[in-house]
Amino acid sequence: MTIIQAIILGIIQGLTEFIPVSSSAHLVITQSLFGWKIPEQEAFIFDVLVHLGTLVAVVLYFRKELWQIIREVISGIIRKRPFDDSMSRLGWIILLATIPAVIAGLLFQTQVERAFSSALFAGIFLLVTALLLFLAEIIGKRNKKLDEITWKDGLTIGLFQAISLFPGISRSGSAITGGMVRNLDRPSSARFSFLLSIPAILGAVVFAFKDLVQSPTFSMQISSIIGGFIVSGIVGYLSIRWLLSFLSKRPLYIFSAYCLVVSVIIIIFSIVK
Repeated sequence: MTIIQAIILGIIQGLTEFIPVSSSAHLVITQSLFGWKIPEQEAFIFDVLVHLGTLVAVVLYFRKELWQIIREVISGIIRKRPFDDSMSRLGWIILLATIPAVIAGLLFQTQVERAFSSALFAGIFLLVTALLLFLAEIIGKRNKKLDEITWKDGLTIGLFQAISLFPGISRSGSAITGGMVRNLDRPSSARFSFLLSIPAILGAVVFAFKDLVQSPTFSMQISSIIGGFIVSGIVGYLSIRWLLSFLSKRPLYIFSAYCLVVSVIIIIFSIVK
């Protein structure tokens, strides 16, 4: 992988990890569009590190909230009243919402890995993202704030997030949809989605870390990896800030339409080529 490829893919990862249009689909699509035949081991290493870049971005953006959550969770455990404080309650709900994706990842690992090799699959699943975002707008009442979230809301959002293991189904889009189905407003759904991404991305990075450090090509890729890591982190941070501002005023229809158009184009090109 060249440094130019790493920077381009890092920008795409940073943009699409949090904006609800599927980062995995866009990475697959970009490589297919440019005809980049990146070796599987190199692609794996790069994918882990750019996800780490977006993890750093979301941790930095929500550092104050995260500190409050951690502090109140510990305080609640010490006082043996873990659910009294709203931030402590939010921390436990995030943990609960993470469980469905963990279970789904263990059950469907082989099918997910197979789907990542196909631009056609990415196009088909991107159509699912378009449908989810459209349904979120027409179903949700959007009358709840983040501090009103319940364990049922968290579990529902977690179940929606679990389907995003497949390339093309946006993790943020499916989680935001889950929140809006449970009547959270758009910014609250997005904020919970971003907070929920922390254990999801961290778990994926930790799970892959052993293979990462043992890879014989790791040291040879270091300059490209660093470039992709930095770019994905910077762009990811800006994407979070932009999307929260956007969703405070506007609906998700533009992202649904975008996913629909891109999906149709990918499916047509995959069939006729």
